[in-house]
Amino acid sequence: MERSEISVDEFCIRSYQLIEKQWLLLTSGDFHEGKYNAMTIGWGSIGSMWSRPFVQVVVRPTRYTYEFMNIYPTFTVTAFPNQYRKALALLGSKSGRDGDKITEAALTPIASKQVAAPGYAEANLIIECEKTYWDDMKPENFLNKDIFQKYPENDYHRIYFGEIKNITGDASLYAA
Repeated sequence: MERSEISVDEFCIRSYQLIEKQWLLLTSGDFHEGKYNAMTIGWGSIGSMWSRPFVQVVVRPTRYTYEFMNIYPTFTVTAFPNQYRKALALLGSKSGRDGDKITEAALTPIASKQVAAPGYAEANLIIECEKTYWDDMKPENFLNKDIFQKYPENDYHRIYFGEIKNITGDASLYAA
């Protein structure tokens, strides 16, 4: 996949469409150590926090990626062309504890430009992030009681904020 650097100031996306409808792949760990895991995400946000560009992701404590997010200081979120939808479905439904699901999904991890967590050769967007904050969701703070339906097992997400360090992608899709 041909990707070029996209300035944070020029980065322009339809975030709801990208996150909720298209999905993203969250990867944490260290490419050069060969220790990383990925999971498909459909919840999160992209914007500005503390006068810095950020990505916010959420991970349930039952997910294998949770362990990596707590150990490693960086992560990536990647988007893919539609032909990789089945791969993303597999990565969202299988655990990395049980085998090499990234290879099974036929994706090729690659070194990122500025963070240890990998991107993917097939991705048409790679956002590299350094963690800046985390917090656990507190059910007593949910103002809309319908949200509880998303947590039948009381496995409330941990929220991670990551400062965007680098963006590469198909500029025709993601630049102003």
